[in-house]
Amino acid sequence: MIPRISRTVCAAAALSLAAGPALATEWNVSLWGKRRAFTEHVEKLAELLAEKTNGEFTLNISYGGLSSNKENLDGISIGAFEMAQFCAGYHPDKNPTITVLELPFLGVDSLAKEIEVSMAVYQHPAVKEDLARWNAMLLMPSPLPQYNIVGLGDAPRTLEDFKGLSVRATGGIGEAMAAIGAVPTSMSASEVRQALDSGVIKAASFAPHAHMSFGTVENAAWWTTNLNPGTVNCPVVINIDAFEALTEAEKEALLSSVDEALAYYVDFYNNQTMEAWGPKLDEKGIERITYDDAALAAFREAVAGPAAAAWIEEMNGRGIPGQELYDLVIGIVGN
Repeated sequence: MIPRISRTVCAAAALSLAAGPALATEWNVSLWGKRRAFTEHVEKLAELLAEKTNGEFTLNISYGGLSSNKENLDGISIGAFEMAQFCAGYHPDKNPTITVLELPFLGVDSLAKEIEVSMAVYQHPAVKEDLARWNAMLLMPSPLPQYNIVGLGDAPRTLEDFKGLSVRATGGIGEAMAAIGAVPTSMSASEVRQALDSGVIKAASFAPHAHMSFGTVENAAWWTTNLNPGTVNCPVVINIDAFEALTEAEKEALLSSVDEALAYYVDFYNNQTMEAWGPKLDEKGIERITYDDAALAAFREAVAGPAAAAWIEEMNGRGIPGQELYDLVIGIVGN
């Protein structure tokens, strides 16, 4: 059953209907925040489509003007817009199958591997069926490196120091934080800076680009260099009806652009975002906290197995092939 949709998304749909049927080759795309490394593949996709179709297939990208990030999947389901980005951890009950990609300590060690494993999961029949409930077709991931933590106040120099620390952490990262005694809180990226500044939380887990884009480094005192508890999976999806309404040439232009858009994203992230990250830490005087191998091994052992077992049991109980999806991920990661 699809939950009630907010006035914001309904209003967007009403405006779309009032304006009459939109041309199939003019798609609205709902993102959030601002243009950043996290959205560069969508920007590149728009560029490639315009080039391949001589401007006949365009993406009108909106950063927060169409829907909130937590309601993008709802908007896709009712056709309020044709394409959107969301993160699985924002609403795991809506997209349980892809939360396998957010389990802690999966061992994914590069953006290329993140793409490989995500695309394999996206093609699984159970995953397609799961997202089809929302009239959504998974197009491509937004590959992110392992998350780490920035925080205020005294730095957690050992894993025991995380006990009682309030930290923004979603999905499997939140589970990992809870396992070492931290107090994870789920909130959207755009809410984190205010929560830090007001003292609602003392730390936040993000990939480097988001720490810079959402300002969590502006007043931070410390950064964990190698905690690496996991990452989030944030796919780009399209409305199935909108896709089916495309001509064969338009479908080909769209699908054939995905690999190039992702390659551009990876290059941008590795060679621009990460190049800027170290200097930003230095500029802000942020202390780097690094944990020893023994502590990290104990952390992984305490969290990874139990989290995976609990996820598999929950999915199997829902009639979702949890073990099969988990084995698919681990098999790719291990190669």
